[in-house]
Amino acid sequence: MFKQGAWIKVEQLKPYHPHKEEMIKFNKGKRFQQAVDAVEEFLRKTKGRDQASSHNSNEEKNRHNSSEERGKQSAGEEKRKASLPEGKLKKGTGEGKKRVSSVSSERGSKSPLKRAQDQSPRKRGRPPKDEKDLTIPESSTVKRVMTGTVAGFKWPPSVSEPVKDSDPHFHHFLLSQTEKPAVCYQAITKKLKVCEEETGSTSIQAADSTAVNGSITPTDKKIGFLGLGLMGSGIVSNLLKMGHTVTVWNRTAEKCDLFIQEGARLGRTPAEVVSTCDITFACVSDPKAAKDLVLGPSGVLQGIRPGKCYVDMSTVDADTVTELAQVIVSRGGRFLEAPVSGNQQLSNDGMLVILAAGDRGLYEDCSSCFQAMGKTSFFLGEVGNAAKMMLIVNMVQGSFMATIAEGLTLAQVTGQSQQTLLDILNQGQLASIFLDQKCQNILQGNFKPDFYLKYIQKDLRLAIALGDSVNHPTPMAAAANEVYKRAKALDQSDNDMSAVYRAYIH
Repeated sequence: MFKQGAWIKVEQLKPYHPHKEEMIKFNKGKRFQQAVDAVEEFLRKTKGRDQASSHNSNEEKNRHNSSEERGKQSAGEEKRKASLPEGKLKKGTGEGKKRVSSVSSERGSKSPLKRAQDQSPRKRGRPPKDEKDLTIPESSTVKRVMTGTVAGFKWPPSVSEPVKDSDPHFHHFLLSQTEKPAVCYQAITKKLKVCEEETGSTSIQAADSTAVNGSITPTDKKIGFLGLGLMGSGIVSNLLKMGHTVTVWNRTAEKCDLFIQEGARLGRTPAEVVSTCDITFACVSDPKAAKDLVLGPSGVLQGIRPGKCYVDMSTVDADTVTELAQVIVSRGGRFLEAPVSGNQQLSNDGMLVILAAGDRGLYEDCSSCFQAMGKTSFFLGEVGNAAKMMLIVNMVQGSFMATIAEGLTLAQVTGQSQQTLLDILNQGQLASIFLDQKCQNILQGNFKPDFYLKYIQKDLRLAIALGDSVNHPTPMAAAANEVYKRAKALDQSDNDMSAVYRAYIH
């Protein structure tokens, strides 16, 4: 099915087989892999029907020809019988029988295709591993984790084992930060049925729920969510789709209306949401907003009591998240930081990457929620580790975006085609969905926010400060940060991060 209003340029359409592996490398996630399976199943069935039809047609033709030949042979035999002496007649008759017997034997044996058709059909699903041309390659990250020297790492017996489900497309990575230089990894593959819902819908599917139709089993805990921005809205949408009971709050209350219509409950203050829910998630813009949400009037801290859980999904610095963890735990609450890597589209599609740290038991309690909102989650150990990792990830992404913009403008001023540059990059090692989408934004002059420019600049600033705190140079990030600051001065703050391009053309 096609999303209404979505258009694809003719030149972007590519033949399936030559480009299949290239597209799979982009790791679009469970829904994309599911689509590949459906295509392969269709092609397999179509090919089987065509071969069967062709075989039957040839077999019928052969039978017809054999019948005619036997008819001719029979007529010739009768003439021969009439003209031959009796002794020779018997000998000729024996030869005729031998020929008919030979033809009958040939017709009685089954062709290889026929024998294959008589076997039980394979169940629908992923093709067997020996069909190399149809096999979707395993994630290289998972492969490294599972086959490396750390594969035998065991958690201490005192720590509860993580939940073991069965979604091959959702992975939990538990990373234990130790005093040793090396980091120990343990990958736990989740195996639950893949949700077959259509993605990209602009409306929220009410909690009727997908769990009943065979997707994930939502937790029976009451979920709260604070902050309905670009990321938060998509997250709440997917929590509702997967059957979670959700209470929402947003500083601008009107943003809650759509979710209320679709089955969410309304919380009047952050404190009320926390006090009435078992696990409350929050996703706000920056360190100041994160602190105000917890420490401000009618804030989260006022609703915390022993056993209440708070999960901060905001991208902030390690000092901020450590401070929040301390005040939450001091009231008897449980704390987890879980910033997310992605953008608005990935949030809407439930394909975020979740970086978590803090209370590991709470991380496990959030399992169904993380599966609803993301494709992968990492547990990174103690509080602060997820904040640091998230800033590093966004530092790399922000610097790369600035380099893309710089390359496109340099192509333009030197008389080179920007579209040709994109085509070349898309055929090389840098090819990615991110590269293509951001370049398309620039070529089309469409800077509708998918990731606000002001937020990527904030993350670059925090990443540079992180480097300063450990006396580590970050010259590339510092240079990129200056370009984003220039773009902000040109009123690009509320546009997409790709609008950094405009800093180069003014």
